Amino acid sequence: MNLTKKQIRKGDAKGAIPDRETVLRFIAENPNRASKRDIAKAFSLKGQDRIDLKLLLKDLENDGLLEKRRKTLVRPGSLPPGTVLEIVAREDDGSLMARPSEWPHDGSVAPAVRIRAERPAKNRKRGPAPSVGDQVLARIAQNDDPADAPFTGRIMKVLERSKGFTLGVFRSTPGGGGRIEPVERRDKEILIAPDDVGKAKDGDLVEVQSARTGRHGLNRGKIQDVVGSVASERAISTIALHAHGIPHVFPPAVLDEATKADHATMKNREDWRKIPLVTIDPADAKDHDDAVFAEADDNPENRGGVIVYVAIADVAWYVRPDSALDREAFKRGNSVYFPDRVVPMLPERISNDLCSLKEGVDRPALALRMIFNHDGRKIGHTFHRVMMKSAARLAYAQAQQAIDGHPDDKTGTLLDGVLKPLWHAYGVLKKGRDRRQPLDLDLPERKIRLNDDGSVADVIVPDRLDAHRLIEEFMIQANVAAAESLERKRQPLIYRIHDEPSLAKQEALRDFLKTLNMSLSKGNLRSNSFNGILAGARDKPYETMVSEMVLRSQSQAVYSPDNIGHFGLNLRKYAHFTSPIRRYADLIVHRALIAAYGLGEGGVTAREEENLEEIAAEISAFERRAMAAERDTVDRLIAHHLADRVGEIFNGQISGVTKSGLFVSLPQFGADGFVPVSTLGLDYYIYDESHQAMVGEKSGMGYRLGDCVEVRLAEAIPLAGALRFEMLSEGRKLPTATRSFHKANSSSRKQRGSVRRGRRRG
Repeated sequence: MNLTKKQIRKGDAKGAIPDRETVLRFIAENPNRASKRDIAKAFSLKGQDRIDLKLLLKDLENDGLLEKRRKTLVRPGSLPPGTVLEIVAREDDGSLMARPSEWPHDGSVAPAVRIRAERPAKNRKRGPAPSVGDQVLARIAQNDDPADAPFTGRIMKVLERSKGFTLGVFRSTPGGGGRIEPVERRDKEILIAPDDVGKAKDGDLVEVQSARTGRHGLNRGKIQDVVGSVASERAISTIALHAHGIPHVFPPAVLDEATKADHATMKNREDWRKIPLVTIDPADAKDHDDAVFAEADDNPENRGGVIVYVAIADVAWYVRPDSALDREAFKRGNSVYFPDRVVPMLPERISNDLCSLKEGVDRPALALRMIFNHDGRKIGHTFHRVMMKSAARLAYAQAQQAIDGHPDDKTGTLLDGVLKPLWHAYGVLKKGRDRRQPLDLDLPERKIRLNDDGSVADVIVPDRLDAHRLIEEFMIQANVAAAESLERKRQPLIYRIHDEPSLAKQEALRDFLKTLNMSLSKGNLRSNSFNGILAGARDKPYETMVSEMVLRSQSQAVYSPDNIGHFGLNLRKYAHFTSPIRRYADLIVHRALIAAYGLGEGGVTAREEENLEEIAAEISAFERRAMAAERDTVDRLIAHHLADRVGEIFNGQISGVTKSGLFVSLPQFGADGFVPVSTLGLDYYIYDESHQAMVGEKSGMGYRLGDCVEVRLAEAIPLAGALRFEMLSEGRKLPTATRSFHKANSSSRKQRGSVRRGRRRG
């Protein structure tokens, strides 16, 4: 768990000497600023305290717990901030793994480094993207993710290249041969000789092996594989699938196993078919894996209490450990959702048929019955393996309209007996949620709607309804119950964990909030520490800016067999249980519950229990892979949509500030584009990280995260999903603190390397 300011001191007094463990944790979290001076400054140590710190650090060195590299102290086995790495593998999620080229520690394995991917628009042209076998110089940082490699690296320079593969579109030329238009902006075009075209046709998405021919001119290459045509409706998502290595074709053995699957029986099941459970999902949902019902508790000792029923598709009945279906599901990790299609974790025979809780059809489920008192406190729950029959399939908007007084023919018959009791139960559970105060970061989610030809029709922000919140809260409570029950049974499981923000991220957020005369409490943080900040910024010009910075300060949620709680939800025990059709983690939790309660066939195996750590790490990586592929596809679709509108003017908002320039988002499209700092104007611009601003050295005018601006679309690169903007809005006078920053730093701009010379816009 990351260090907080309260934890870094021995007692509450400012400036007290930290203990050994706290110093070691600080050094581990801050590998780039861990000299004696840095440590003394971080803990506010002066005078005699600095001398005591020096003795403490010497003791740690003598005990072999610290090493001194130049002026910086590091943990043994750690890496210096700048390290030469050799890229040794490409993971299934498309990311690169590397290890130090030289490792002096006898008998130990060199630590793994995950190369951090950079969005194409952030980078200046650097030649072809790095690949397996390349030797690179990278900036190293400790990884906050406990389920990932111990270090992450950002490539500073490619020192030596090996021959690699490039993904791109083949463009034929008269007379034979052609060129490869790469899908990654950092890659260069590749010449293809007539003899090296193979079976590729103009417009095909292909994989090419390139051979560098010299410092100048284009590389030459040979087409190795034809992936598909970019003229197809699914071309954009196909690029993402191939680029990220996501399996999307089910092997024959998997399809055969799915086809032969038979309906579940009543063996070891309770009959819940008369309970009017209903599914409430998006209107276009094809699979339905959760159903709900609620009623008032008639127990006189629980006046005002409610009983909530949640039934989840019994995927474990059909997908048994080590079967072909199971191996393929683990290989995928989760379903991947693109605007034009879904790449499911399980074949449609399972996901859309046998395990989908269809209206009026008998379906097996793993269910639970939860009892809450009048103020939303859970007083008990039980798990059951059941046969159910959904009373109705409802859409979110449909259910909400019924509650709001506009029922249709279907919801009218369900209003009094099903829908009103559900909403009453939600009101009771909401009392508990409000008392718990999870992180209240409710950013809008945009949805792309496509035309029949696969092009973008429009981008919408669906309304956030109480129907959404109801299902979300019922599912959260079910996930909590699963974790609690498995712990009570001493059954190993995979938790969904979310660590608190690292010390470095906390301090970065505090520095930023100071510029708005806001503050983040020190000491042990909880999720509601951020809710006060979000509430204070509500309806202010900087509301979006503050929300974005709070989001960036958060750690990434992962899967793990070791529980540290869920910081964002403010829950001590949490496990994913409610979506086994689309998440492998939930399937493992189902199997664990079946084994723990003796509910029949399909329980977790001893081999799975032994490998939970490996399974959790893999599915965490697969989740990141899916998120990256989904994000890349949206970027490419929007770039295609705007490719014919180059030169048009748009209203946007600054969504990111870097040394290289500004990211501007277009809210109506959910798209981000880049404004290079070299195009901002005649002034010198200084990047002020703590204020998230770009400040003109002479004028004091500048741009800041959250500013509303007007931009012109200068370039759209559809295959790379990249947009480049020209800034039309003039900078504004920034707060005094920011102006004093740029004055103090202007004399040392060359040494800082944070200044770019502007040029006149053309």
